[in-house]
Amino acid sequence: MFDNKMICTEGFENVKEGDRVVGFAILARLPYYRGLGLSMIEDIAITVDGEAIARNDIRFSVRGRTWTLDEMESEYGDRWNFGEKARLVASKPGGLAPGSHRIELV
Repeated sequence: MFDNKMICTEGFENVKEGDRVVGFAILARLPYYRGLGLSMIEDIAITVDGEAIARNDIRFSVRGRTWTLDEMESEYGDRWNFGEKARLVASKPGGLAPGSHRIELV
């Protein structure tokens, strides 16, 4: 029902470590109206301009905590609430070039 609201229009940015651009970040909302415990989220898939980001290259953050997708499988004490914006960071050397990009999120 809210799938078209998952990717937020703000929050796109390249991510730096020191002077190197190591990836990019997007903000995303959970479309399920009840929210989910993080251990219930089996996968998050990000595609940019037709290129899939590997599962191991995605990090998920809410309320100042960050997990790999594998770590989320055993996180029983935290949730992703309906409407809450999570920061997804994708490792991609060089990040995203300036300009428009097609981002897909599943």
